[in-house]
Formats: sequence, C-alpha cells, structure tokens
Amino acid sequence: MMDEVLGKIADSEYSNAAELYGLEGDEAGEELLGAIRRLPLLKRAKVLKNMFKPSAPSKGSRAEMEKFIVELPDHIKQGLGANKLKFADHVVYSIKAINGAKTIKMFEPQDVKEVGLTNVSNGRLPKNSALLVSGIFLLQGVATTITSKDDLKSTIFTGIDSVGALSTGEFTLKANKKSIADSTSNEVFKTSGYNAVPVGFYKLSNPRLIHDDVDIEMEIELGTLTGVPPNTVLYVGLYGTVTIP
Repeated sequence: MMDEVLGKIADSEYSNAAELYGLEGDEAGEELLGAIRRLPLLKRAKVLKNMFKPSAPSKGSRAEMEKFIVELPDHIKQGLGANKLKFADHVVYSIKAINGAKTIKMFEPQDVKEVGLTNVSNGRLPKNSALLVSGIFLLQGVATTITSKDDLKSTIFTGIDSVGALSTGEFTLKANKKSIADSTSNEVFKTSGYNAVPVGFYKLSNPRLIHDDVDIEMEIELGTLTGVPPNTVLYVGLYGTVTIP
C-alpha cells in the first residue's frame, strides 16, 4: 500500500500531495520514512529526487486552493489523489432580474442549469465539485424585456457604479448556512478608474470553500428601488478554483 502511495506522491502535480493520502500526521510520516528506507538504494534515490525536486510555485486562486486541501471532503481528496479529479479555473454564475424586488436571491433551489442564465442546478455545485471562492463579480444591465429568456441572455452587462441604489445596497453569501460574506456593502464592486481590476470584481481577502451538494445562498439587498431602470438584470459570478473530472 505504501509503495503505491510513494508512486502517486512522486508523480503528483500538487506541492502538498501528502495531505491527499493522509500522510500529514507524525505517525503517518514515520510510516512513510520507514517505507522509503526499505526501498532498494537506486529506487530510494529516484523516489527522493522526485519528491523533493523543485517545482514552480502555484499562483492566484490555484495557490489559494492548495492551502485548503486539508479541508476538502474525503471523497474529493481521494479523487485528486487518484488523478480522477483535477483543479480548474471556474466561475459559477447566475443571472436574475430585479423585477421590483428589494431582495434578489441569485441562487435558488428551483434553478435549472441553462447556458446564459446559470451554470448550476438547484443552487448547488455538482457531485465531486468543490469551489474555493477567491472573488465575486457583480454586474448590472438592462434587458429589452425580462419576460423572455432570450432577452435576459442577450443583456449587455457593465459595472454597478452608475446605479446608486445598487451601489448603496448590500450582499450576503453563504454556503451550507455558513457565511462567506455577511451584509457587505456593494461599494466593493465599484471598480471605475481601477484599470488593473476587472469590471465589477471584488477580491476576497478570506477565500472560502463551497462543497458539493450544499446550498449556495447569495442575496442582493437594496435599500430603495429609486433610480433603478426598468428591466434591470443582475449578474453574479463566483470566481475561483474548482475540482472537475
């Protein structure tokens, strides 16, 4: 068993791959060292060379995700360790019309995955997916109508800077009833004049994991509808690194 693990660690693309195989504790570490000592000299040298060879450090959301490997559910860690799952860039998105409401729920149990409207069903990630939310997009646009899906899908989105009621509103993001952002001012999405920041993007200082098969809850709260154009549509995107087959 340990010989098989050594082979996987040596070939792994993850800098902290030992955590995927439950080898981060002292007892497991002693077992690993014992297995290495028992290897023939040439094979031992090869394994050690592969285990400790320098690798280019990960960057951005990928680097943040690697710090959260220990918090991933066991079935996802096992999938990564067996090379059945891998990390990928991802944006979980949803488009909803304000339609006269002061509270807009961006992910709901009745949502059905449909290109141009949302890429998740039931407001949940699919099985074997875990997303580290590194940042959030909030954009707005005005649709020709909000009664036609095609009109919603063809909305041109831009920042919220020009809509005061949106800028002064708040948002809350939760997953499995646990807060990722709580009653945070929408002012953080105003990016006008910041050329190095994507339009409407807020980088989280404290990224958080969303596991598969748990409810994603994001609500946009408006204090007023004054100045909100008719047929205004919101776009929310949860940007980060996700596990995929």
